[in-house]
Amino acid sequence: MILAATQYPTLSDFGADPWWLSLAKAIGVFAFLVITVLAGILLERKIMARMQTRVGPNRVGPHGMLQSLADGVKLALKEGLTPLGVDKVIYLLAPVIAVVPAFTAFAVIPMGPNVSVFGHQTPLQLTDLPVGVLYVLAITSIGVYGIILAGWASGSTYPLLGGLRSTAQVISYEIAMGLSFAALFLLSQTMSTSEIVAGQEHHWYVLLALPSFVIYAISMVGETNRAPFDLPEAEGELVGGFHTEYSSLKFAMFMLAEYVNMATVSALATTLFLGGWQAPWPISIWDGANSGWWPILWFTVKMWMFLFMFFWLRTALPRLRYDQFMNLGWKILIPIALGWVLVVGVIVTATRDASELTTSLILAAAGVCVTALIILGIRRLSRVRATQSAPPPVDPTAPFDPMAGGFPVPPLPGQTLPDRSLADRPLDQEGVR
Repeated sequence: MILAATQYPTLSDFGADPWWLSLAKAIGVFAFLVITVLAGILLERKIMARMQTRVGPNRVGPHGMLQSLADGVKLALKEGLTPLGVDKVIYLLAPVIAVVPAFTAFAVIPMGPNVSVFGHQTPLQLTDLPVGVLYVLAITSIGVYGIILAGWASGSTYPLLGGLRSTAQVISYEIAMGLSFAALFLLSQTMSTSEIVAGQEHHWYVLLALPSFVIYAISMVGETNRAPFDLPEAEGELVGGFHTEYSSLKFAMFMLAEYVNMATVSALATTLFLGGWQAPWPISIWDGANSGWWPILWFTVKMWMFLFMFFWLRTALPRLRYDQFMNLGWKILIPIALGWVLVVGVIVTATRDASELTTSLILAAAGVCVTALIILGIRRLSRVRATQSAPPPVDPTAPFDPMAGGFPVPPLPGQTLPDRSLADRPLDQEGVR
């Protein structure tokens, strides 16, 4: 028999579960992530098809619902090829390094309050730590080594470039992500995920720390290598990126790690900014909304809101150039995130003796101003880049030499190739016209 309770978990509630209950919760988290990945792959293809006026998967199963499972079986049955010249140990170990941290990072994500399971009081969370948020950052950073090692061990140029890009990407956007967390730590006075959720009982931190939410939302897209920030696997210039030399289940493991990481960063955004498993208003007016097993539903709905954002961005936005991507991180997100931490520290210290309402209103007003500064910075950066990358006007009457730069260049619109025969062309150094 399973009964519901309404108690908020604390750090003292973890570590006392019997082994079978801990094992059941671990299996439950694993199953939740696998089902999320299968549903995410299908819904991403369905949403993209809907936005692009296409049909999408509709053959395998009712309305194509078994397409993700069919894709997994197809990858499993493909021949696993190992190219010559690879570092075989690291080549085989890299997908494992990418997948394992992706699942482990979800261990500290709270999905509900304390409940009673066969007479045992246990939180709907596998475990928690006094530095739970830093644990997620550390584990996800380890997962990036799988991408870097995959590019290096493949023995090919393009995967190596993808791995190097991933290194620069992590360094750039994890700094901004960590600074966005620092402001929340000042507000909540804790790094424990369960205690951060409990601190949002009266107001969500997205209202008090809007710039942190915006910076984290941008950074989590870059951390997961998703469009428009999927530079480590940009097909147009890297032929597939860091996993070019992988096939069969090894390739599937990289895709699994990507989607699990998407679920993890979405769940972390829900935990830190949207009240975690707590019901939104007006559902929260109901006395039983935040007790029992109902919070799992609110948590899942919030998490899927962020997953939909990933799918929508991939469909709506083109891939950024690498210089645009790095400038966004180093020139806009990191300086503003650092300044926002200072602003939050000053406000929290100055309003220490004021009421909670006064502090909240000042933080909300300052957050709106800093968020506007982020938007203006992004617009200015895009406007400058558009001006710099605009091609010069073409004069149709000017002579066009396709070999002016030392290699053949096709004519731009309005230009025509010179009409001269092969005999009129000068000889090059090797005597070839």
